[in-house]
Amino acid sequence: MKHLFTSLLALLGLATACGQQNFENADVNTFAERTTDSNVVLLDVRTENEFNEGHIANALNIDVKQNIFLEKAKVSLPTDKTIAVYCRSGVRSVLAANKLTKEGYTVVNLKGGILAWKEAGKPVETETDTYETDTFTTKSGKNVTIHTLVHASMRIEYDGKEIQIDPVMKLGDKTIAYASMPQADYIFVTHEHFDHLDTAAIKQLTGDNTKLITNQTCAETLGYGQVMANGDTLLLADDILVEAVPAYNTSEGHTQFHPKGRDNGFILTLDGLRIYIAGDTEDIPEMADIKDIDIAFLPCNQPYTMTVEQLVNAARMVKPKVLFPYHYGQTDVSGIPAMLENDGIEVRIRHYE
Repeated sequence: MKHLFTSLLALLGLATACGQQNFENADVNTFAERTTDSNVVLLDVRTENEFNEGHIANALNIDVKQNIFLEKAKVSLPTDKTIAVYCRSGVRSVLAANKLTKEGYTVVNLKGGILAWKEAGKPVETETDTYETDTFTTKSGKNVTIHTLVHASMRIEYDGKEIQIDPVMKLGDKTIAYASMPQADYIFVTHEHFDHLDTAAIKQLTGDNTKLITNQTCAETLGYGQVMANGDTLLLADDILVEAVPAYNTSEGHTQFHPKGRDNGFILTLDGLRIYIAGDTEDIPEMADIKDIDIAFLPCNQPYTMTVEQLVNAARMVKPKVLFPYHYGQTDVSGIPAMLENDGIEVRIRHYE
């Protein structure tokens, strides 16, 4: 009996210890007040789909049920700031809070989750309209979905593969939630400028099997990567071929931005579907040698890349079936569809400011 009583006390002590929380539980009003502090980082630990359907403004998204939750958290979350965490109803956020506090983070948890937040009349925002998508079909009927992220950054899904182009986590007032995306199979970086090369974004997307393809300068900066020079080709899989093509400035006074021979554009051939991602370039003569392009991404923001007129000229050289002006910043690209309406090129304007 004494042994049984001792065992019961031990179990009770264990249960009490397990029930102890080393983080703050806050109601909606307290949580809202805490998140106005610049020393607080807001974290949504639901799935990407849940996050896109509605989240608290300025929240990062890292799914706590991912096996690599902590790895992504350590890259994204500063240890010197308080992490304000929430989920749908408050269950997953407690799991996340426990994980984070064990890693030394100071955490405040939203009781009742975003359901309580909405019930209290607090605002949410959606991501659904931010990441526009376009889906194309390859010769054998496979889907290629291209997600518009920002400026020169895009995500491509193809046959279970994740491809990221020039991933940049923050540009201007826009932050891309790479932590909520699957780790990439392939990351392509055209050149080393800040709006194309972002080490934090690359870390978020890199897993054990991620392959980074870039130019010599970026590989030296990062300390790793598969280097491709203009004219190189690389067979990544039986149905995935990449070609590195020239990207450079030609206008007088602009050649220092992107000197000839340093940077890459890339042509991805996915099961016969050819996608030309031009990188930062003007309408260079080498574009006349680029053939059979289904989808082209051409940049438009002088003095760094092309004027609208140069882009139209480049499109007429490349002759893609579908053209996306991108990397256009504050340049007005709305007139490009009309300028190319008699050239048999479908122009799609997306949010690549």
